[in-house]
Amino acid sequence: MTKSLSRRALLRNAAAATAASTLGAPMIWAQNIKDITLRQFGTGVSNLNAVADKVKEDLGFTLEMTALDSDSVTQRAATQPDSFDIADIEYWICKKVWPTGNLQAMDVSRIANYDKIVGIFKDGKLGPDSEIAQGTAPHSVGFIEEPGATGFAAEQTNWMTLIPTIYNADTLGIRPDLIGRPVESWAELLNPEFKGRASILDISSIGIMDMAMVCEAMGEIAYGNKGNMTREEIDKTIAIFSEAKRNGQFRAFWKSFDESVNLMASGEVVIQSMWSPAITAVKTRGIDCVYQPLKEGYRSWGGGIGLSSSLSGIELDAAYDYINWYLDGWVGGYLMRQGYYSAVPETSKAHMSENEWGYWFEGEPATDVITSPTGDVLAQAGDVRDGGSFEERMGRVACWNSVMDENQYMNRKWNEFIAA
Repeated sequence: MTKSLSRRALLRNAAAATAASTLGAPMIWAQNIKDITLRQFGTGVSNLNAVADKVKEDLGFTLEMTALDSDSVTQRAATQPDSFDIADIEYWICKKVWPTGNLQAMDVSRIANYDKIVGIFKDGKLGPDSEIAQGTAPHSVGFIEEPGATGFAAEQTNWMTLIPTIYNADTLGIRPDLIGRPVESWAELLNPEFKGRASILDISSIGIMDMAMVCEAMGEIAYGNKGNMTREEIDKTIAIFSEAKRNGQFRAFWKSFDESVNLMASGEVVIQSMWSPAITAVKTRGIDCVYQPLKEGYRSWGGGIGLSSSLSGIELDAAYDYINWYLDGWVGGYLMRQGYYSAVPETSKAHMSENEWGYWFEGEPATDVITSPTGDVLAQAGDVRDGGSFEERMGRVACWNSVMDENQYMNRKWNEFIAA
């Protein structure tokens, strides 16, 4: 269709995607856009009502969002291809889902801000001299050679599996007011001092990585690759944590964002696996909670948008519009005010104040009050973000969330640990 082709050409040449009417799209697009509904699912980290509302306002179509836990996201993407249009998933999940054929390759030439996407998602490096961390680094599952390929390309191509959107360097959350001393190592999660007041997340592919960070910090295990353990390494890791569990180290094992927030806010737990917005949620209640930088570095993760293999026509065009809009800065600014990072920081900067950008991205002391996207106070003038700047945090990633060759065996041992 000639009009559609010219519209796509316009998208490729635009500096950033905006509402279809602004792009001067053909009349048929403007007439039909309001009737389009795209179904998106993913974790609660990025499936946010505020984003759906802004999509409706800026682009004109409806985005239906469903938030699930990570295991449910994986299962749905792999087994229910007709239940979604957009899969908002993590890269380690992509390793499980891509071979099913449920997602379609995405054309890099249709991504307006592709050149501004950070190097982590292209060649695995934050800078030219960066070392690539262990685990499933996003770039390693980010490209394929051609549409229809079930394996991943070794370097950048014109076809991406996911368009990167959000990522972070994760660590342990602590209640400094209840601990009363410095915490500097992952090993502290199993310190008997915190018996009955520690927690770890019950998502096997992520939890096993936190376990590995702890065991390595304790000097108990020297892993060849924490993101791809041998059966012997899995057994040793689970054994160490099973002993701690029998000794009453853990108050609970959480699966959802809300569970982690409530455990920490109540004071039942003082040290645990946490996600950045959970720390934010605790702070908004006026409770001292810190995403603690640790000497061994961070466990990191990255997420992106994948498109259903059945998506086509005007719905597919709308999905590309959505992706370009997502990378155009408004969403990035919204997410970065919760402590995440945008795949295109440059565009996010225009949607943040100088104070916010300095605090969240550059690691500078706040010059005024720092608030969440909903207006809750997170920091005062003079405060510095936990872990410092973007380069300091993402430059100290020790491993990425991962899917191991021994994934089935690991899951079985994990379930035994949780059930014991």
